[in-house]
Amino acid sequence: MPAAVDASSSKKRKSTKNAGTPSKRRAVAEEDGFAETLSKVQELENQIAESRKYYNNIATLISMLNVEPSVKKPELAVAVSLCRVFSRLMAAGNLSESSRDAENEKIVVAWLKERFSEYQRALLSIIREADTTSQVTALTLSMRLVKEYITHIPGADSSIWSGLFKDIIEALVEAQDGEEVRAEFVSKFMKEYEDIRYQTFTQIAEYAATRRKTDIIEILISLLSACDEAPASDHEIDTENFFAKPDPSNKRLRTVHGHKRRAQDAWLAILRNNLSQAQRKALLRIMVHTIEPWFTRPELLMDFLTDSYNEGGAISLLALSGLFYLIQEKNLDYPQFYAKLYSLLDADLLHSKHRSRFFRLLNTFLASTHLPATLVASFIKRLSRLALNAPPSAIVVIVPFMYNLFKSHPTCTFVMHREIRDKKFAAEIEAEGMEDPFDPKETDPTRTNAIESSIWEIETLQSHYHPNVAAIARIISEQFTKQAYNLEDFLDHTYQGMVQGELGTGEKPLRKVPVVEYQIPKRIFTDRLLEEDGGVDSGAGSFMRGLWDFSS
Repeated sequence: MPAAVDASSSKKRKSTKNAGTPSKRRAVAEEDGFAETLSKVQELENQIAESRKYYNNIATLISMLNVEPSVKKPELAVAVSLCRVFSRLMAAGNLSESSRDAENEKIVVAWLKERFSEYQRALLSIIREADTTSQVTALTLSMRLVKEYITHIPGADSSIWSGLFKDIIEALVEAQDGEEVRAEFVSKFMKEYEDIRYQTFTQIAEYAATRRKTDIIEILISLLSACDEAPASDHEIDTENFFAKPDPSNKRLRTVHGHKRRAQDAWLAILRNNLSQAQRKALLRIMVHTIEPWFTRPELLMDFLTDSYNEGGAISLLALSGLFYLIQEKNLDYPQFYAKLYSLLDADLLHSKHRSRFFRLLNTFLASTHLPATLVASFIKRLSRLALNAPPSAIVVIVPFMYNLFKSHPTCTFVMHREIRDKKFAAEIEAEGMEDPFDPKETDPTRTNAIESSIWEIETLQSHYHPNVAAIARIISEQFTKQAYNLEDFLDHTYQGMVQGELGTGEKPLRKVPVVEYQIPKRIFTDRLLEEDGGVDSGAGSFMRGLWDFSS
């Protein structure tokens, strides 16, 4: 038995020792295969450069690319070699023909062009379907072909941008797992060269007008929004920042207005699609800083912004910024603007993550001293009513905001304190109370009767459970000695910040240690409570029994 065990264990050790041999052999075989392929590719390339009789090697190299749909890793060495081959052919003029060439020469040029188109399709297929490394390499090679073609083929400027470059943009958009290759295109080409950005705008405008799938539009938005800095009106378009030699007849390519016009067309093509809610919100967030600076006619955004503003909810809040820009900068009129703004004040607003942005804009909209007191009073009253059910982080914004409105519109202070001079009427109110004249269901802020009401809600908040809220609500009852509050000090308050402030982990240290009940009784009002839990004495239990007997 011992001998048998030793034999089996030795066999196991032997098999374990030899287990790694196939993998090592496989790795060595792959390295040898790659070296052999590289040597063969180099030989074929050298023969093509040596003599025209080896042009058939081009077809051989294309067949070696290995770009079948099921293959994720094509032969990149072959793709690079073919790029060098066609670059040399274009530089030597072998891909262009003239009317004076012989018939057999035209046949050769036509054959080479056909192989060149085949190679282009292979590169585009790699961008669409291959792994990330292959996609980036194929993009670089394709852009190299664009540059070489424009440089060496006479009159090829317009045809290559509307041909190969257009196909490259489509392949980038449709690429599987193409986030990295698109990021490579944006950083290395789109942001680097002004002519590439110009032509990209052109192709996206055409593409967005015909492809209306949600995922496609999402990618087009990400490409356009990457160009977040529009050139200033006095910016000079320098041809040194061009990727390829520009066409002298294309004057728009050399002007800021021409670039902005292309970007405007691209954005409009996006906005005219049937956008999802998420896409609409994303566009509205970048509207003022990223989209509108590219527009030579910002009023073209009016339809999109007004439709978004009329939709309600968070989309209306996000549309406010862009709409305000058009009203302020372009003097565009929006009928019933304040009525719509008043309708946005609802309970959901005070719980929205866009609350701070809304209050910043609302502060701007209500800053004019020429607004009617009835309208401003409606906003004050609406906010005070919403404050009753608002979270503490929202109440600490509402009260200073109302304070600033009272300072800007002194006529509205009647809703804080109105002296009733009729003593009989005052006695009736004191005895029976009165009905609030404010109509919360009225949609027109000039007809809510808010100016006849009062902000009793804020006085109610002076007894709020949260000490910070109660303290800030008391400023309405005190003398208005402060000129105005800086809203930025209150807009970013959150539950987390308030809790940290109470726990002493925030910016302000804890002044007084709170009293905490650390002994929690298990039962109350029983005879055994005193002995078991150290709670109320037995007299309390006797009292409760007597109370129970009396009630029964």
